[in-house]
Amino acid sequence: MKLVAAAKVRRAQEAVISGRPFSESLIEVLYSINEQLQSEDVDVPLTNIRPVKKVALVVITGDRGLCGGFNNAVLRKVETRIVELKDLGLDYTVTSVGKKGNSYFNRRPSVLVDRFIEAGSFPTAKEAQVIADDVFSLFVSEEVDKVELLYTKFVSLIKSDPVIHTLLPLSAKGEVCDVSGKCVDASDDEFFRLTSKGGKLRVERDRVRANKAGFLPNMEFEQDPVQILDALMPLYLNNQILRALQESLASELAARMNAMSSATDNAVELKKSLSNAYNRERQAKITGEILEIVAGAEAFL
Repeated sequence: MKLVAAAKVRRAQEAVISGRPFSESLIEVLYSINEQLQSEDVDVPLTNIRPVKKVALVVITGDRGLCGGFNNAVLRKVETRIVELKDLGLDYTVTSVGKKGNSYFNRRPSVLVDRFIEAGSFPTAKEAQVIADDVFSLFVSEEVDKVELLYTKFVSLIKSDPVIHTLLPLSAKGEVCDVSGKCVDASDDEFFRLTSKGGKLRVERDRVRANKAGFLPNMEFEQDPVQILDALMPLYLNNQILRALQESLASELAARMNAMSSATDNAVELKKSLSNAYNRERQAKITGEILEIVAGAEAFL
């Protein structure tokens, strides 16, 4: 299982690394366009920031076990986030992606789950589109006012971190509030950070994103910004969900490879300790039989 995971994780890692530049560039373009539109009276449904009453949590887990604490880490993250939302007095709904998450929530009827989705062995844009369509309908119909992705971000072969990523709405201010005006973004959101300024807590965009203002010098658009947003938002949804699926899969395979490596080392150590115990017992038995033979010989003489 270690060898199988090691063979698969290379492909998954390459998919994550090769997809990140496009994903980050797409986000930068969308945020820049959205910021330009803030001064204009336009209506783009997926950028509408309204008072948050209900949050949709899209939870991505693995399909198999034997991968250490991979699935437990992201499920604990979900439970923590649900408690935070309840403390804020907000409703929530969960979209579970992955067999392990599905079975976990099936055993907990107290958790409100809107839909169960089973991902394939290797993420594709078609599978991401199924989730994107569900998220799109929830947000546009105003059943939810905010959508968050909860998945495991791939850092390296020995490290991965469960993160929360604000998917919708596409905010130009870096802050989404509830009906009382309180910020409802997670403190460890991948795209938002809690910072302090002037002795007060505030939410700011990630440092990398905050430093990039406007477009690149060689980037020009002929179409109307609203048309660009309408065309790119479906691509944005599909890309971000596909990226989360790829990161989660790479993290799962890396965790399984490490877990199976530890299991192999433990098995070798167990074999060694059992062999030593067996040899000690065998030597003690042989010594006892020799003593019995010697005692019998002495009694015969």
